[in-house]
Amino acid sequence: MQPSSTQSDDRVVVVAGAGGAAGQAVVRALTARGARVIAAGRTPHEWDDERVTPAVIDLLDAAAVTEWARGIAAGHGRVDGLIHLVGGWRGGATFGDTDLADWAFLHDMLIRTLQHTTLAFHEHLRSAPGGGRMAIVSQHAARAPGQGVAAYGAAKAASEAWTLALADSFAGTGAAAVVLVVKALLDDRMRAEKPDAKFEGFTHVDALGRAIAGLWDRPAAELNGTRVDLSA
Repeated sequence: MQPSSTQSDDRVVVVAGAGGAAGQAVVRALTARGARVIAAGRTPHEWDDERVTPAVIDLLDAAAVTEWARGIAAGHGRVDGLIHLVGGWRGGATFGDTDLADWAFLHDMLIRTLQHTTLAFHEHLRSAPGGGRMAIVSQHAARAPGQGVAAYGAAKAASEAWTLALADSFAGTGAAAVVLVVKALLDDRMRAEKPDAKFEGFTHVDALGRAIAGLWDRPAAELNGTRVDLSA
């Protein structure tokens, strides 16, 4: 029987983009479930939890990411999860104002980093004991982009398509890839800065963390290839 993720276990989960508010919340939620987390970012970040191993990695360097993934698998004996939280936003007021430099930035941040990490960890997740999990966080603009977010919406849609193709490769393996959809993310700093704001439909980063930590609670066949809306 697969162990419940409510209990301490030896899962090894890689979180890419761990330094931001969402990444920190996800890392906290995973370690609270007993996972060992490799917390990756572009700049150093200190963690006060012995279950967290920090990593500084350029996710735009495909060779470096592949070697990094091999090192994690060799050092820990397994990789049970890849959570891709690398983000970025660019947009304007109208379609005509779209700057294609924004597309170049978003292509690298949202798509290319996802491609490099998923290709590097693919076989490790497929062979993970109990089934690997992979997740991205998407946004409603992937399906219903406004004119001012053409580049952002297109990048999010491409990221979703890539993740769903990964999910297809996981069919029948016990692994699962999922798209978590939000309107926007909310953290305590945002609430403190705007105490009177309602933030309707926003998803708190702690709720995102709980959703990600709970991915192992659901059977892969039920979860794989789904879009889960976390909008409040």
